[in-house]
Amino acid sequence: MLAYVIRRLFAVAMMLLVVTLTTFVIFFVLPKWAGSDPAYLFAGKQTDEAAIEGIRQKLGLADPVLVQFWNFVQGLFAGREYANGPDVTSCPAPCFGYSFRTEQEVWPLLTEAMPVTLSLAAGACVLWVTGGVAAGVVSALRRGTLWDRAAMTVALAGVSLPIYFTGLISLAVFSYQLDWISGVYTPVEEDPLQWFRTLILPWITLAFLYAAMYARLTRATMLEIMGEDYIRTARAKGLTERVVIGRHAMRSTWTPVLTLLGLDLGALLGGAVLTESTYSLPGLGRLAIESIESKDLPLILGVTLFAALFICVANLVVDLLYAVVDPRVRIG
Repeated sequence: MLAYVIRRLFAVAMMLLVVTLTTFVIFFVLPKWAGSDPAYLFAGKQTDEAAIEGIRQKLGLADPVLVQFWNFVQGLFAGREYANGPDVTSCPAPCFGYSFRTEQEVWPLLTEAMPVTLSLAAGACVLWVTGGVAAGVVSALRRGTLWDRAAMTVALAGVSLPIYFTGLISLAVFSYQLDWISGVYTPVEEDPLQWFRTLILPWITLAFLYAAMYARLTRATMLEIMGEDYIRTARAKGLTERVVIGRHAMRSTWTPVLTLLGLDLGALLGGAVLTESTYSLPGLGRLAIESIESKDLPLILGVTLFAALFICVANLVVDLLYAVVDPRVRIG
């Protein structure tokens, strides 16, 4: 098990290095190849040549590409100073960039938005995994019944309807008409009840989409597994149906579910853009939208790198869960 964990950690470290290199190339190298000066992109709408030259010097855009990449990576772990003669701007570790437009470090903005996105993703994840997997299992065991057809019809609707449609409908009914849920987002440490009230609708809306996909996946996987030889053997040994399903069938069913969960949860932690925009939640998704609208390139870079980091970490967690669900994975 230890060797498996070390291999997975090494793979994630290499993936993070590749992601960092790719992000650097997109934001610093490709603009040069396209004939554009990255200093203008980082300056936003500033047109003053003195300010542009100052940013060019601070970012070290005249240095060789390898030196620029080293400074970029070093800033993530040890912090960085953007210097132009006596004009020095300090960015402590972890330095995900510095917005010269707003004169703010990117990292505090990311950490301020992260709890909102984490709360949204965690709550919705619990709902969609619990509801989706349970509905899929019951549908597979009661194949062809009214429950099966009704559950799959609802799942098809959940997959087909976009989040902004179901989100606006839920807001119109439960918030504007019934006034059951209202108010702005409040951190859980300040008011847990208000925190729950403002997130329950986004949780349900987001979970409705993902639970539908998990229900269909679980049903298809369960139907295939229930016809396997080892399931018939378990029944022939006299094991109860609950043991056959819970200990044998579900163990194999969890593998594709965990695969999908790693991708979905990583993407959500990187920013649930539509959900946060619909419900005006100040998370990473909304921060990304605002940075794109204002053309604040350092902030866009920070959100991109932050999102990629969470996707890698989420897949690492899923790889470790594979080894728990299916010990044969450790051998590969």
